[in-house]
Amino acid sequence: MNYKKIFNVVAVAAVSVVFSIGCNKPEDPPEDPPEDPVIPAVTPTPTKTDFTDGRDGTTYKKVTIGTQTWMAENLKYNAEGSVCYGERGAIYDSERDEYVDMLSESEVQANCAKYGRLYTWDDAKTACPSGWRLPTDAEWTALTDAVGGESTAGKKLKAASGWANNGNGTDEYGFSALPGGYGYSGGDFDDAGDAGNWWGSTEGDA
Repeated sequence: MNYKKIFNVVAVAAVSVVFSIGCNKPEDPPEDPPEDPVIPAVTPTPTKTDFTDGRDGTTYKKVTIGTQTWMAENLKYNAEGSVCYGERGAIYDSERDEYVDMLSESEVQANCAKYGRLYTWDDAKTACPSGWRLPTDAEWTALTDAVGGESTAGKKLKAASGWANNGNGTDEYGFSALPGGYGYSGGDFDDAGDAGNWWGSTEGDA
């Protein structure tokens, strides 16, 4: 079968792929500015802490970058319809240019522990923990702007290890993005180790 590859890191309204989720918290309403605002000369150091998802007890790292708070690892919540990379499907081998046999159960679970779970668009919209939600396209843009713009954001937000082909980042903001790949509606998987794809709430194409 032929499946279309989609590499967008911002949301598209398609259920033909399953992506990772990195939720963020809604920002508090801005306070009235002081009469003589003080503009810091240096961007504040990111603050990294953790929180626990009350649904299953999983603890996640979170990081505040600028005015936004993000999950600093992919969601692992076992929502209906979500899968681990390689679960019940074949893996694309780029060197052989073909799909290879399915992974063992232990390999699938190792992928789940490392990359989190993959979600369809419909699942992603309701999968975030209480108090968290999918980020909008504008919030993704605000994140990339806060770390220096699109030309450098990937390098600065990627984890310092775990990326293939010398693709590791500097992780200087603690976002620790990992290359969890994606899955197709037909059940196959591609790009773990090479690419990361995250849902957002802004619909690109109805």
